[in-house]
Amino acid sequence: MRQYSPDLTPPWKKPKPVPEVPADPGLVVEEPGTGFCGAVIRCEAGTVTLEDRFGKHRVFPLEPRGFLLEGRAVTLVRPSGNAPVRPTRTASGSVAVPGARARVARAGRIYVEGRHDAELVEKVWGDDLRVEGVVVEYLEGVDDLPRIVADFAPGPDARLGILVDHLVPGTKESRIAESVTSEYALVVGHPYIDVWEAVKPASVGIRSWPRVPHGQDWKKGVCRALGWPENTGAAWQHILSRVHSYKDLEPELLGRVEELIDFVTAGGAA
Repeated sequence: MRQYSPDLTPPWKKPKPVPEVPADPGLVVEEPGTGFCGAVIRCEAGTVTLEDRFGKHRVFPLEPRGFLLEGRAVTLVRPSGNAPVRPTRTASGSVAVPGARARVARAGRIYVEGRHDAELVEKVWGDDLRVEGVVVEYLEGVDDLPRIVADFAPGPDARLGILVDHLVPGTKESRIAESVTSEYALVVGHPYIDVWEAVKPASVGIRSWPRVPHGQDWKKGVCRALGWPENTGAAWQHILSRVHSYKDLEPELLGRVEELIDFVTAGGAA
């Protein structure tokens, strides 16, 4: 007698098998039903706990085809071996992703005015930005903003974030910033005369940043007041070397950079 399979589902209707992936600590996945994306911090019988970049936790059931890994459906399974260890964090305070590859760059970009500012953003947020697929570019001056924004032509899937120096209301710089701000282009400024001031004095080993008389070169004035050689490049490298994480930076700068990252990454998946 001919034997028939009890499953009469046509082959073309059967879901394709997906890989099983151990829910190891630090693995970043997305739950497609809610769009919640985070790193595995705990895996117990039947559930997995994820933590997103803001420290928010969500618990999800371990179901077949229940998650996306780099955009592809996978089935998470409980890892074998020792109990999970809470993952470490990046310099910005986000959950670290061991062995994560940089995401394909988004169409959106972040421009940062000032070379020192851009170096500081890279040091603290570089790991996060690579995972998010966000490219940071150096902006030499605010005067170039209208041309840059016009050439970039920001839109729903190509948002543009811009961080500028000391943005004071009523100035030429603020008027330029207002002229290019739109639904898909966001310009924010930190309150410091120079980004050096965004580094906490205690992290640099000083009591406070000196006040430099108006009209003097601020960086050279700081070097003189602190008894440092008037080599601003060397002074900056010394300051940058004392920055190890977001804890070494003032909240006013942290908030502005996080605001830009959120704005640019809201523009759709890479």
